[in-house]
Amino acid sequence: MKIQDIRSLAEIMDKHGLTSMKINDGTLQIELEKQPAPLAAPASAPAVLLPPAAPAAQAAPQQPAQETAGVDFNNLKEIKAPMVGMFYTAPSPGAEPFVKVGSKVKKGDTLCIIEAMKLLNEITSDVDGEIVDICVNNGEVVEYGQTLYKIY
Repeated sequence: MKIQDIRSLAEIMDKHGLTSMKINDGTLQIELEKQPAPLAAPASAPAVLLPPAAPAAQAAPQQPAQETAGVDFNNLKEIKAPMVGMFYTAPSPGAEPFVKVGSKVKKGDTLCIIEAMKLLNEITSDVDGEIVDICVNNGEVVEYGQTLYKIY
């Protein structure tokens, strides 16, 4: 690996706010880690105007309890991120997501895409079942081993 490749990896870390990255291609293993900057209050921080908080009555409705009735939460299968990257629920912006909570999936069905180093990697289900939880929001950076989905 060339020094330019390592610099590119460091730029990816900065761009996505990562503090560590591990890469293993079978013959070469690289671990990059940076210490977070110390927290110091600026001398005069600019005022930030936040929109008023929405009342609790206007909060998004919760999923009905009957959707998870009968689910044995001790037997959930977790689908974990096989790599560090950007998590996408749909094949393109504005498209329908691959799966939603309540979707039935079969082994091999595409669940999401993780973009790593400009490559789009489809993440597939390794079990048959029903999606009971999506643990990551679209467009978030995921870490290796982070739980993406819970399937029953």
